[in-house]
Amino acid sequence: MLKKNIITYIILGCLIFTGCSGRSATEDDTAQEPVSEDVFAMDTYMTVTAYGKNAQNAVDEAVDEIERLDALLSTGDKNSEVSSLNNNGGGKVSDDTKYLISRSLDLWKETNGKFDITIYPIMQSWGFTDKNFTVPSSEVLSQLLTLVDSSAIKLNEKKSTVTFEKEGLKIDLGGIAKGYTSSRIMDIFRKNGVTKGLVSLGGNVQVLGRKTDDDLWRVAIQDPDGTDYLGVLQAEDCAVITSGGYERYFEQDGITYHHIIDPATGYPANNGLKSVTIVSEDGTLADGLSTSLFIMGKDQAVDFWQKHNDEFDMILVDDNSTIYVSEGIAERFSSDKEVQIVKREG
Repeated sequence: MLKKNIITYIILGCLIFTGCSGRSATEDDTAQEPVSEDVFAMDTYMTVTAYGKNAQNAVDEAVDEIERLDALLSTGDKNSEVSSLNNNGGGKVSDDTKYLISRSLDLWKETNGKFDITIYPIMQSWGFTDKNFTVPSSEVLSQLLTLVDSSAIKLNEKKSTVTFEKEGLKIDLGGIAKGYTSSRIMDIFRKNGVTKGLVSLGGNVQVLGRKTDDDLWRVAIQDPDGTDYLGVLQAEDCAVITSGGYERYFEQDGITYHHIIDPATGYPANNGLKSVTIVSEDGTLADGLSTSLFIMGKDQAVDFWQKHNDEFDMILVDDNSTIYVSEGIAERFSSDKEVQIVKREG
């Protein structure tokens, strides 16, 4: 699992940093030399890269922001704000947590419950939170499913308070936090006058502007069937976020169980998709939808995109390894494999 993430990062690095060779070094070019920093947070390796005169300051601020949000939102840190909410059945929340809970509740409604941050007790029962993997009994899952209910979260935005109306209900913002973090980093870049940069957070990538040679960034999409890549997307000012069962999983009695749990069943989603990539200017939305559409399956995912194609585009890989690319990005996605284009209705 870790090996795949590292290989993805290397592919991304090779493709993103092409196009600058053969140019003579000038004072302007020197100002465009990249500044990068690696950090381990949110249970993954991250790389932040910026170009320009204020690149170092922007990267330093971005790393500080990653670490701040990790400490705030981590379910594994007993001192985090999210852990406090889970332990106390609610409480006062910061602007970041309030925003993420609000967006999560909106996504829960829009996806008809496919995105549900109250899945955390079931994630714990499978061992995906502490890596003590086990297959819970159907009786345990049936009991825990009664706690999977985002309608029991009451958010008072004016008072910045959250109340959980079911005892034992717990939340996990991990399905949306990385996308929010990458968007916050783009805000930091812009504040510092950076017009070209990117952040790679595990399977999440968000890019700002174009490369220094004015070409689009080239973002490799992981092939869920191996360590190679599925294809390359040319990107500008957007997040490219992939979710798939290959990212985190375990095997027991010859059966593979992945970490993307269907809130309706308590079991790993098994609706015919191997991976989902979402492309959107909104990193928070892209992160939440990559999970949601994976759980939906291909037909529901296409229907959802048809209704929201002004907000995002997608790349789907089904269990037969067929690739579906939405019309909005079809001309910017290249692959050696056969691709089917999903067109807008009408």
